[in-house]
Amino acid sequence: MNFTRLVPNVFYTDIKDALKLFIDCLEFTIEHDELKSRNPFCVIERNGLRINLFENAVLAKEHNPEFRLVTNDIEEVYKKVASSHPEFLHPNLKEITLRPWGAKEFALMDKQLGIIIQQW
Repeated sequence: MNFTRLVPNVFYTDIKDALKLFIDCLEFTIEHDELKSRNPFCVIERNGLRINLFENAVLAKEHNPEFRLVTNDIEEVYKKVASSHPEFLHPNLKEITLRPWGAKEFALMDKQLGIIIQQW
């Protein structure tokens, strides 16, 4: 078997919350747009990373994912996020921290999920 990409599905009560985090803050782009449909949905992408975002209140209550975005320049990412969208910085990991396992990390959170930004 040869897998080439992992594409998570993330469910939001209000997909506008996801767009603020991923499009406005992390600068993903919308590659497929069904935001005005009866069941709002879009596919976002940045640098080969892809995420499916859905508006579905029932599933949003059942699924609260957390995932990691790995970077080669965590200081650049942190500076940009902290200056443009500090409200997303997670209170438990709001600054770049060298973790016991050797990675530098800081974390983001919105109403639906947590994202750890990591550099090895």
